[in-house]
Amino acid sequence: MPKRVLHVVTNVGHYADPSHPTGLWLSELTHAWHVFETKGYEQRLVSPQGGVSPLEPRALGWPNLDATAKAWRADPARMKLLETTARPDEIDTKELDAIYFTGGHGVMFDFAESEELQRVTREIFERGGVVSSVCHGYCGLLNTKLSDGAYLVAGRALTGFSWNEEILAGVSKIVPYDVEAEMKKRGARYEKALLPFVSNVVVDGRLVTGQNPQSAEATAVAATKLL
Repeated sequence: MPKRVLHVVTNVGHYADPSHPTGLWLSELTHAWHVFETKGYEQRLVSPQGGVSPLEPRALGWPNLDATAKAWRADPARMKLLETTARPDEIDTKELDAIYFTGGHGVMFDFAESEELQRVTREIFERGGVVSSVCHGYCGLLNTKLSDGAYLVAGRALTGFSWNEEILAGVSKIVPYDVEAEMKKRGARYEKALLPFVSNVVVDGRLVTGQNPQSAEATAVAATKLL
């Protein structure tokens, strides 16, 4: 039976100020999707509210729109997947082997507070599945607690978009919080690459995290090794 992976995408299309658009960073989905597809895995999309996942405009230009993202944009069937994502309460975690949280700044506004996503993540992890995220996707792990009440990330090594990268990206004044700092408050052992915007993946047991958009493919490859 093929392995089954659930991709989590955002429903949020702008920062608190609507004049600043954001959304899903498309290549963080397409790189991983391609890796899992070549392995023959079954894949599905979910979002906190279900329905449409808007795209981050900055991810749709050079050099961020690479071959996998261009192919997705050119495929009406795949674009339709981003218009019809499932809700977390429609997900049966017994049918899943892994969860993969995509990024883009939109996730900062809707991943962390979704109790249903927390439930899905906890159930997958406690059933022996792989929990993975890339870039801002680790916002989805901020508040997930295990059945014993401990944060899933507590005491575990992980990575994700760093505060330094927020500054270099020019958005440190409009993001709602410093996710790197928030992770450390929850007991996570946060790690980052020596240089910003280079691929970096951290694996701690069945927790697999990538630092930035450049890490998406390597994050998915690391997850497949565990699966």
